[in-house]
Amino acid sequence: MKLLLDSTRCQGYGLCHEKAPELVDLDEWGYAAITRPPSSPEDDRAARAAIEACPAQALRS
Repeated sequence: MKLLLDSTRCQGYGLCHEKAPELVDLDEWGYAAITRPPSSPEDDRAARAAIEACPAQALRS
């Protein structure tokens, strides 16, 4: 699975980081950055949870 971020849509809510802290980090202003691609079934589940949690729909697979 791929985890893609549209940084122009990110509003800095941080919900993605709460759902997938091993895949998504937040910068000093709270905006998301993907730290690494999902590489296991657990990562895939966390990535899907992060995608679903984003109210700005900035994440997709």
